[in-house]
Amino acid sequence: MADHTTRTAYTVESLLAVTVDVFNERGYDGTSMEDLSRAAGISKSSIYHHVRGKEELLRLAVGRALDGLFAILAEPDALDGSAVERLEHVVRRTAEVLLAELPYVTLLLRVRGNTATEQWALERRREFDHQVAELLRAAVADGALRADVEPRLATRLLFGMINSIVEWYRPGLKAADGVADAVVHLAFDGLRAR
Repeated sequence: MADHTTRTAYTVESLLAVTVDVFNERGYDGTSMEDLSRAAGISKSSIYHHVRGKEELLRLAVGRALDGLFAILAEPDALDGSAVERLEHVVRRTAEVLLAELPYVTLLLRVRGNTATEQWALERRREFDHQVAELLRAAVADGALRADVEPRLATRLLFGMINSIVEWYRPGLKAADGVADAVVHLAFDGLRAR
């Protein structure tokens, strides 16, 4: 974990970056406010000056990841074109957002529903998955994708491939530029109708 003790003034954003590192290292349930204050090099009261508590920090962090994902669905290339073109765009951009917001998406993928914030995050993730599954169904109905793989299963497999990136990818790897393209290539070469 990075040493954040030399920092004297914190903003919510900088505190959030430290918090996400600690949550990912120790787990949300295994992290205390004392752990966060130690990692940030500030007092607990200084943290409470910015936020109400640990759960608000979690909501801000997973909210950042979710906002990035939902923003993809509003992009012009996700709204215009054939269903398969829109789906390819969404899949590529999902991988790109994961790479750009790696610590935040990693935290999002680790929530289990133990708190109200985690339940909210899981519900929003399901909504995102549902919207992508609908796009996949439309691409199947258009005849662009295979009909022999149930769309919900195909969606889960797509997200399984994308989400696994958090387990092996480390910032600075040379392969970063090609990850999103590789995901799209592997997924759609296997899903396209012949």
